Amino acid sequence: MLGEPNAQTRQSAVLVPLYEHDDDVFVILTRRPLHMRSHAGEVSFPGGGVEPGDPDLWATAVREACEEIGLDPARPEPLGELDRLFTRGSQSLVAPQVAHIGGRPAQLVPQQSEVDAILHVPISELLAPDVFREEVWSWEGRGQFPMNFFELVGDTVWGATAAMLRQLLSIGLGLDDDFARRLP
Repeated sequence: MLGEPNAQTRQSAVLVPLYEHDDDVFVILTRRPLHMRSHAGEVSFPGGGVEPGDPDLWATAVREACEEIGLDPARPEPLGELDRLFTRGSQSLVAPQVAHIGGRPAQLVPQQSEVDAILHVPISELLAPDVFREEVWSWEGRGQFPMNFFELVGDTVWGATAAMLRQLLSIGLGLDDDFARRLP
């Protein structure tokens, strides 16, 4: 976590959609367009800020996934919530909502203003040798902290999204926090 939530912190939620296909489990990620104000060009989960009509964070995550990738709102079934993360760049406290969406969605449509591409990433790729790495970063004299990366084919997932993926894999595979040394 870079920094701490404050009075300007925005409550947000992302959907971590999982599905089975060809004997693997996939996670859906998005690549943000380069024109975005925050996190331009980065890989992330579909999601965004809580709106007044959202009854809870699950509803926020599902609404945002429907808007951003055209996911049928009837598909997601809640599996749980990962640890909330504060993102300094967008001043958001993000609640990752993990969902099972059945099989591979027939057609997802990116909302061009917010999504450049929809990525279907097999968990097996995330677990492949040399895909995960961790660096130690320092930020404006606030000490050192770990920064996670997943080097995918054609994309790098890093920061909060990589931390969420790391926790998802740790929980899903029953690994402890010593994640990097436990990968194949």
